[in-house]
Amino acid sequence: MTTTSGPAGTVGLAHTRVEGHAKVTGTARYAADFPTDGLAHGWIVQAGIARGRVVDIEPAPVLAMPGVLAVLHHGNAPRLPHLVGAFGPEPPIHILQNDRVPHVGWPVALVVAETPEQAREAAEALVVRYEEEPHDIAFHADHPGRYMPEDSPFLVARTERGDVEAELTASSVVVDSVYTTPEEHHNAMEPHAALARWSGGRLDVVDSTQGAYNIAQDLAQLFSLDPACVRVRSEHVGGGFGSKGTIRPPVVLAVMAANAVQRPVRVVLTRRQMFSLVGYRSPTAQRVRLGAHADGRLRVLDHQATCLTSNVHEFIEQSAGIARVLYDADAHRAVHHAVRLDVPTPRWMRGPGEAPGSFALESAMDELAEKCGLDPIALRVRNEPEVGPVSRLPFSGRNLVACLEEGARRFGWADRDPRPGVRRDGRWRLGTGVAASTFPAGAAPSTAALTAEADETFTLRISAADIGTGARTVLTQLTADALGVEFGRVRVEIADSDFGPAMIAGASMGTRSWAIAVDAAASGLRARLALSSGIPPEGITVRSDTEEALGADSQLERHSFGAQFAEVAVDVTTGEVRVRRLLGIFAVGRVVNPLTARSQLIGGMTWGLSMALHEEAIRDQASGGLVNADLAGYHLATHADVPLIEADWVDDPDPLDPTGIKGLGEIGIVGTAAAIANAVWHATGVRQRALPMRNDRVLAGGVGPGVAG
Repeated sequence: MTTTSGPAGTVGLAHTRVEGHAKVTGTARYAADFPTDGLAHGWIVQAGIARGRVVDIEPAPVLAMPGVLAVLHHGNAPRLPHLVGAFGPEPPIHILQNDRVPHVGWPVALVVAETPEQAREAAEALVVRYEEEPHDIAFHADHPGRYMPEDSPFLVARTERGDVEAELTASSVVVDSVYTTPEEHHNAMEPHAALARWSGGRLDVVDSTQGAYNIAQDLAQLFSLDPACVRVRSEHVGGGFGSKGTIRPPVVLAVMAANAVQRPVRVVLTRRQMFSLVGYRSPTAQRVRLGAHADGRLRVLDHQATCLTSNVHEFIEQSAGIARVLYDADAHRAVHHAVRLDVPTPRWMRGPGEAPGSFALESAMDELAEKCGLDPIALRVRNEPEVGPVSRLPFSGRNLVACLEEGARRFGWADRDPRPGVRRDGRWRLGTGVAASTFPAGAAPSTAALTAEADETFTLRISAADIGTGARTVLTQLTADALGVEFGRVRVEIADSDFGPAMIAGASMGTRSWAIAVDAAASGLRARLALSSGIPPEGITVRSDTEEALGADSQLERHSFGAQFAEVAVDVTTGEVRVRRLLGIFAVGRVVNPLTARSQLIGGMTWGLSMALHEEAIRDQASGGLVNADLAGYHLATHADVPLIEADWVDDPDPLDPTGIKGLGEIGIVGTAAAIANAVWHATGVRQRALPMRNDRVLAGGVGPGVAG
């Protein structure tokens, strides 16, 4: 078998998706599509109160209904230990364990039946009685229960350098504003689903998940099984955005039910159920104080963010974290606070922390530019740090200025009149805005197995997941390049826990983590092949594990960067905002596949537009539940809302990383909402500090002083 000494050149080429034909012909199988003999179906019964306890459940009438096999509830469900997963404790899946109800939508029972229709009918007929208690779901920054969380491996609650108050007092120009973002939901195209069955003495699970290996380990722990006896697969996943990043109720309930009825069971969530069972982005209230010299150089950057969390499990939306990366200042403070409420537990959602945080920080920077009489791009360049503003560590690469400059050139920024409210197009007022963006570029330990087959092809097996991003294609390209062979000689098998530990498809860390494992396996395989006289029928396999290599990784600030530019049209008589143009220029390291990369960036920017103008979940204070828990009431950007979006990148080498890869799945959403908000100010002369920028909010603002009516 031949491999070359140099790369085959597939990385950097725009390959179409290897699974594209299966998806467009309907043969790609998702978790709800897998057939199996004897399949039963589970339907979740959810609590209708916001706080209290279950005092009675009447399963007998339901069990007498056609097709009903079982009703699981806290009185008969198996006892589960408290799970500590790969990302920490997971109390939200400690379900059917006691009579407590911590929020509307909490699972109180699972009805199992022969068909999904029978299960749903029986679930809706199940009588559950509650003892209701007073609840609190009202989020606001001055809530009396507001607190600062403790630090953890995933959270630094407070960082501070320098004397913030003294520098603020000495500043020539000050911005002190509060920005708010609402509760937002993932709404992946594919609802969460899980199938559990016993096969050959093993628990065999098909789950809609971003990380099959982690789910297998969690299930082994929850159900006291040997990890070798648990297999989890997620052949295709129709979007995740963080909502499928950790274990969720459907897979736990499916396993419970399969054990109870001794046959395969599938549990599929409805769209409405997703609004209370799989996480969401917490609303935020963020106070940003900027103090600067007259020339715009920052003396102080103070970013304080408050989010909500649940009474079930603490999760912090780390909105102030972006301030620790983007700009330098003589005094620097970033603080997180939280409020515990009787609501479902929020979780990671695309661009967690940075997406809402950038709206606040980048809006404040635009306000500072206005007060200083500076161009917004010039202000950002003036405050470019040489090292991490808080960590004081060197950057592995930081090409934000290049993104701003290239974006300005392509957007025509030099022709912009800085005065607000000057440009008109009939009834529309036109404005342009800019914002910077960043997202961490990390890596996590992963394993990969690479086999040289007897037919002169190669097979990569890795527990990666493709959640619609094109991961299969990218992994094929990376493997072909690492081996120096043609793209068509590589097969990739993914999303199977039997392949061993690997980073989930999340946190913009998947591709880089997997690439390091692929490179290591390819290097080992090439060495084996050089010493081999031939390939046996079973092939030659080399397995890599990157834990030790990553443990010795140098201490650097690794991030992707970007600059988003927006042009909007605003009708101040109706409050309507229309985005006419979006441009994003990014520094995202080595781009493996321009086709799928651009798709990811445009998708992120589209979601940023949706975040800016549409998305808002609203809770009813009386019931504690959402009033718009469906796609009729929870508004998303549609085709009619989305203009021409352009995404491109600058050369961004990382000489200290052999893969050269940074994440790009999330940075597209970061900064986009702020760019649109800054453009709305430029059109009207009025700042919009609350998302979404609904018509009523724009109408209430009208036009700013000095702007012609």
